[in-house]
Amino acid sequence: MALSLTSCGGSEGGRSEPEKLRIGLLLPEDQAARYEKFDRPLIEKEIARLTFGKAEVVYANAKQNAATQNAQVDTMISGKVDALIIGAVDSKAIAGAVKRAKDAGIPVVAYDRLAEGPIDAYTSFDNEDVGKIQGNALLEAVGNKTAKDGRIIMMNGSVTDPNAALFKSGAHSVLDGKVNIGKEYDTVEWKPQNANTNMTAALSAIGKDKVVGVYSANDGMAGGIIAALKAAGVSPLPPVTGQDAELAGVQRIVTGEQFMTVYKPYGPEANAAAELAIALAEGARIDELINQLVDSPTTENVPSILLPGISVTRANLRATVVLDGVYTTDEICTHALRPACEELGL
Repeated sequence: MALSLTSCGGSEGGRSEPEKLRIGLLLPEDQAARYEKFDRPLIEKEIARLTFGKAEVVYANAKQNAATQNAQVDTMISGKVDALIIGAVDSKAIAGAVKRAKDAGIPVVAYDRLAEGPIDAYTSFDNEDVGKIQGNALLEAVGNKTAKDGRIIMMNGSVTDPNAALFKSGAHSVLDGKVNIGKEYDTVEWKPQNANTNMTAALSAIGKDKVVGVYSANDGMAGGIIAALKAAGVSPLPPVTGQDAELAGVQRIVTGEQFMTVYKPYGPEANAAAELAIALAEGARIDELINQLVDSPTTENVPSILLPGISVTRANLRATVVLDGVYTTDEICTHALRPACEELGL
């Protein structure tokens, strides 16, 4: 996507040097590696590129605390930022802070998660489709007959994250009627240790020999789930899904411990957030940037940019996360993983 804006005094075909903008960037947590490793630096880099290095990014991470994030918004308002990019910890709890920003004349871009309140724009992935990708991969891995005879465990994300509900809905649209769901959990705060506890309870309730597959909404939880399966002596491991293409998840795919992940190219999402924030800060139109209108529980027809996810298995690791430069083969292929990497041509 290319942002085509002209500031005051600009000329046709390019931007004059803009006045210094201050863009607030609030990310939700550091449990998933993606926010600090990918999202933050990518957004900062794109904002610098679009403003010729003349913009300041004011950053804060709420570390999964909704009250902290609300206070961070108030600090940004007091600091008179020109626009806010918010990855909400809790989509409902942030609504009041979004309204305070709006009342102060500060436009808000909801990032990755659809925040409530009077947001001006939203960018994320097509999250229901992500759930469908995960569900289809799991169904393919276990096979219809096996799925009917055994039990699937569903480990959804946190109820405070609206994306989790969309992943869950997409997965159910594929799995319902084709598998027996033995246990299903909404995992508090997406924490791997909570997923581990839930999986241990599921194995105890159902019996480890009856679990034929596990729907895990992301890679962090997949790690906790697989640890619980190993601790219970489950062998071979059933297929386990994931999301975010975290390095640990990719390495588990290499070894065969995790079946798949959903790779969401963070560059386009970060670029979209940067473009939207700068456009809104400068009072420019964003019509040509958006590709959908999305309704939140509080705001209809939110201008949005939604992007597709990609299923990653052992078969296409090289063609996705390696080819795109997310990880080098040296990062993936530690000494212990070299035999498995060689099998995959890595």
